[in-house]
Parts: sequence; structure tokens; C-alpha cells
Amino acid sequence: MSDKIRIGIIGAGGIFRSRHFPGLAKIEDAEVAAVCNRSEESGKKIAGEFGLRPDIMTDPHALIAREDIDAVMIGTWPYKHHPFVLASLDAGKHTFVQARMAMNLREAKAMYAKAQETGLVTQICPSPMGMKGDWFVQRLVREGYLGEIYNVYSRSFNGDNCNPDKPLHWRQMDRYSGLNALNMGILVETIHRWVGYMKTISAQTETFIKKRPLSGEEGKGPVERPDTVSVLGRMENGATAGLLFSSVARFGTDSQVELYGSEGTLIYNLDSDTILGGKAGDKGLSELPIPEDEAREWTVEQDFVSAVQGGPQGDTSFEAGVKYMEFTEAVSRSVERGATVTLPLVD
Repeated sequence: MSDKIRIGIIGAGGIFRSRHFPGLAKIEDAEVAAVCNRSEESGKKIAGEFGLRPDIMTDPHALIAREDIDAVMIGTWPYKHHPFVLASLDAGKHTFVQARMAMNLREAKAMYAKAQETGLVTQICPSPMGMKGDWFVQRLVREGYLGEIYNVYSRSFNGDNCNPDKPLHWRQMDRYSGLNALNMGILVETIHRWVGYMKTISAQTETFIKKRPLSGEEGKGPVERPDTVSVLGRMENGATAGLLFSSVARFGTDSQVELYGSEGTLIYNLDSDTILGGKAGDKGLSELPIPEDEAREWTVEQDFVSAVQGGPQGDTSFEAGVKYMEFTEAVSRSVERGATVTLPLVD
């Protein structure tokens, strides 16, 4: 391996503009060696925006096969994550993949198994939701701030899809997004870190706007992923849980996670990174400032490069990804069967 980690990127789009390219620009010992997009024009455009001079490619398998590439970062839609990750690992490349991990649990398990087989560094882009206070909340829970956890509630309501004339998005198509719906996986990933995993799931979904205009084309196409998801269940720690998601909640309130226990309460506003807390004997909730030394920043790209150089695994691991894809799969099975589903799932 050369002094610099040479990175090949497949699918450089919005997330690379907003986060990954700015993050990589801060790392002296990493170099973007190649960018592979559907067209040379789009690859050149995004490289030019950030003053990069990588090789511009359109064949992802040719990029993966290059001997001078140490690591591959995959930013495509979920339908390409499974084949590109397997190909990258088979080629001996350390591999970073954009969330959501895969189309379904079967693909996620295959990706995790291949990672274990090769021993290469793998990482999924972690959730930014709750990232700033992540370490602080984990410590409070670990130190017993809540006591025995009784209830875990979360909601993510917004009106992004209230307009029926808004064009059909790839996230609303089964063939591109798989079983993933709304920001369900991202929020559940955060809950998993804080309070653990679900044991049972009973879910309902609804698609209120069933057809949308096709982007750049005449006519309308079916909306195949739900715009509302409601999940009830019990967690491994014995707590009851209620998780609510909607993209047709006009003027929806801020997204938050609420944790209630025998000794205390924590409420995390995910939009403002504000944490309210209260212990038994307090008169009510008050803001808990996130300590400066525990305020987590976005260091995702550095975490990946450091892991390639022999450092610790960065968030989110493939193992963690399998767990939130299992949740996603369980929601789908519960809806399909109209019944409660017990985890872990049996294939």
C-alpha cells in the first residue's frame, strides 16, 4: 500500500457533495484516485466542484479491479450495494457503503459474511441523527440514569411528501430501495446504540398517496414504499416500544426519541440536538447540555481511513447494519402476515 490511501468512489452524488468530499479533503493521507458515475460528465462535474483530479470512469467493475485502488466507497442506491460490496471485497478492497446497508436481510447477511471471510475493513455510513449527543446518552444509560427502562418511544413526522404532485422518488420504488422505508433504518440504528434491540414487532403501514408523477416523463407511477409506518413491540431489555414514522404529516413536530425508566427520563430532540432529562425527585425535565468532551462530530471519512491504516472499527459496522436490516425485514413480515413477529428472524 502506498503512503496515501487511494480511494475509488462508485456513485458520487449528493451525500459526497454534502459530507464525504469535505470530510476526505481534511485527510492528508487519503487521495481520491478515481470516480465512477453513470456518465463522464457527472463525474467530471462533481470532481471539479471540489478541485479534484481523479480518473473519471463509468465502469464500476473496472474501478474495483484496479490494483492501485486500496479502498472503495460506494454511494449508489441500495439496489447496487450488495453486488458492488461483494465484488469489492473479493478484489481485496477495504469497503465503505452508503446507508441503508442493503435491500433486505438476506443481502445484508451475505455482505457481513463476506466481510468476515476476507477480514478487510468494512463500514456503513452512520446515521447523523443524534450523533452529537450519542456518546453522552450512551454514558447516561450505561451509568443508570434511567434505571430499569420501561418505555422507548420515537417519532419522525414531516410533510415532505404531502404534495401529491411531487415526482416519484427512487426511495419509493421497491426495485431501488428494497424493504427500506422512510428514515426508519436510520432512527432505529440510533435506538439500537442507546438501548438495544427489539424482541417482538407488530407493524402497520399505509401509503396514502398511491401514485406520483414520473420525473421527466409523462404519466404517473406507483408508490411502492409506505409513507406511514407504525411499529409496536417489546425490546430485549423488557421495555415496551412505539416507533412512528410519516412523510405525510403536514407541520409534523420535531423528530425525537423518548426514554422512560424507573429512575429517570431522557428526551432527545433529533432536529436540534437538545436533550431534556429528569430524575426521580426532580420537579420536571430540564435541559442537559452535551459536555464538550462528549460532543460527537462528523468524522466518518477519517474513521474509515484510520481503520484501513490499522485503527479501530468506525461506526457503523456491518454487524450493526445486519441488526437494523433485521428490524426492517421484521416490519415487512409483520405487515405481510398481519401478525406479531419475534426476533431474531429465522430465514
